[in-house]
Amino acid sequence: FWDFLILFFCLPVVIFNEITKKRLLGDVSCRIVPFMEVSSLGVTTFSLCALGIDRFHAATSPQASARPIEQCQSIIAKLAVIWVGSMTLSVPEILLWQLAQDTSPVSGVVMEYCTMKPSSNLPESVYSLVLTYQNARMWWYFGCYFCLPILFTVSCQLVTRRISGTEKKTECRGTKHSQCESHLNCTIIGLTIIYGLCTTPENVCNIVVAYMSPDMSKQTLDLLNLINQFFLFFKCSVTPVLLLCLCRPLGQAFMDCCCCCCEGCSPDTASSEGSADSKLKTEMSSSIFFDKPRESPPPLLALGTPC
Repeated sequence: FWDFLILFFCLPVVIFNEITKKRLLGDVSCRIVPFMEVSSLGVTTFSLCALGIDRFHAATSPQASARPIEQCQSIIAKLAVIWVGSMTLSVPEILLWQLAQDTSPVSGVVMEYCTMKPSSNLPESVYSLVLTYQNARMWWYFGCYFCLPILFTVSCQLVTRRISGTEKKTECRGTKHSQCESHLNCTIIGLTIIYGLCTTPENVCNIVVAYMSPDMSKQTLDLLNLINQFFLFFKCSVTPVLLLCLCRPLGQAFMDCCCCCCEGCSPDTASSEGSADSKLKTEMSSSIFFDKPRESPPPLLALGTPC
């Protein structure tokens, strides 16, 4: 959902600015767009960490094959912590950026662009904090939004595989459960690889710009910033598709939902019953990120509509 917000709000603003050299919504977009982009990095980072912890708990659970579904309230609480934490860590971006204007030496047209410069109207204590954040921003990006999710995911996967290998030697787990665990681990690894590949250029550019910015022209800096933003847009476009393709239960649930919305209130009861049966079978065969008990499944009931 946050990837959708990035593509829906930030992408049009960036494209409009590149075409017209005018900033859509003015100073507001200069503050909101970086805030949402950094929040997106935080949401992805902490989500990968949470999924890594969940896979570790699944591997170390004494009765992993009969692990109950996590309650909706617990999932919402985790999502709230991830979102609120990411947005809180991104608040300095609102105070760091502001709108600036410059006249093009070639065409003489007044161009609007966003510059990283704290406003002098801020209170002295807040101004000093924002200035400190600006000086440490490069390494904060690199440490929190790049190294943390990759190292965390790799560590959780190594520990999980070690525990799973030890358990395979002592006891034989169910084939379906082992396949489900392996598939979910591959999903997390795929999401981490995409995230790492899309954030590497930005971190490299940040380090290069930090040490070579006096020798680089403004046009080069703007081009690097544009490339970094489009790598972020690419990540936001690919991640949901990759998740739906790799995580089969989630993809099947998404397709069932789309079919339900497209068919609407169809009078074809037989097709509705078949869709409901296939949906119930999918839900019982495997879960998205939490394993369901597989003992004595309830009988399939013919429902009137999948909605």
